[in-house]
Amino acid sequence: MIRTAAALVDVEEVRPRVDALLAQYVSAERVVLTTLGPDSAVLTDAVTQMLSGGKRLRAAFCYWSFRAHGGRSGTPEADAVLRVGAALELFQAAALFHDDVMDDSDTRRGLPAAHRTFAALHERSGWSGSHDRFGEAAAILLGDLTLVASESQFSRATAALDPSVASAARDVFDLMRTEVTAGQYLDVLAQALPWGEDPASDEARAREVIRAKSARYSVEHPIVLGAALAGADAAQRRACSAFGLPLGEAFQLRDDLLGVFGDPAATGKPAGDDVREGKRTVLVARAMAAGDQAQRALLRSRLGVRDLPDDDVAAVARVIRDTRADAQVEALIADLSGTAFGALAAATLTEPGRSMIAELAHAAVDRAA
Repeated sequence: MIRTAAALVDVEEVRPRVDALLAQYVSAERVVLTTLGPDSAVLTDAVTQMLSGGKRLRAAFCYWSFRAHGGRSGTPEADAVLRVGAALELFQAAALFHDDVMDDSDTRRGLPAAHRTFAALHERSGWSGSHDRFGEAAAILLGDLTLVASESQFSRATAALDPSVASAARDVFDLMRTEVTAGQYLDVLAQALPWGEDPASDEARAREVIRAKSARYSVEHPIVLGAALAGADAAQRRACSAFGLPLGEAFQLRDDLLGVFGDPAATGKPAGDDVREGKRTVLVARAMAAGDQAQRALLRSRLGVRDLPDDDVAAVARVIRDTRADAQVEALIADLSGTAFGALAAATLTEPGRSMIAELAHAAVDRAA
């Protein structure tokens, strides 16, 4: 029987234990912020909301890579890996707070994005100044707050480890954070550059963003991090990258398809959100490349229109299907997944970690949310 991602992250209680660590952080943070004054407590509420909806795939990839490289459950080292998993989840929360501001997103996991929540608080309270600017400022600070927490959790996790293991893990963690930040800039840049004039360049740029901003930090780096925490050498960590990076690309390409064709009840995002945000994806680049003049004109005129009516969103989706861009991206996902699973099969890994990574990989790519 094929297990869902929700079931897989519960094996060896990875999700409950990471969730418990996150709950401990939130509880301690609430005490600290409350001592600053009652107005600060609302920040903890926003962090709690952001942390409550994650799949915990990054933490699971990290943990099961640790196990696949000889790490044993129920040890102090395994406890450290779970705390690193909590650090990964906090870093993701930081990235999402900031990403929602930069993308001007309305929702996150079916609820108003943090900057919208704080803008609404400002507006109904009748405070002075711009409610939108207030909301954006609050969300940026929330991202900073969770970034600080991520660093704290990682430092605490690795403090008692062998210095060489802690150093190798720190190198991976720092590289991941640098790449995500640069990848976010590349995404912002891609949104500002001309679009649709050279679909091949558009696709190359979109894939560059995928690798830097999403693929490495969602899949590759958590897997490499778990290996480093188990004491894996440089060659073993390179083997992790060989399957982790293409798997991470496939993971994000699946997200791009769901951003246009996904069921809002499953994704937690309104249908067509990516269309209204005008996201410069491989999917849209393929549609531009394959479409005729009228189809390209329709895409150019509707992508990025924030108040685009549902009928026009549906028209964009039809053009993408008519150009078979969605089928092309499905084929690309299959190709990248094949590369990833081939490299995974060739890697020297132990059970049950190897099988769990494979199951998590399938769940990450073959999903509806």
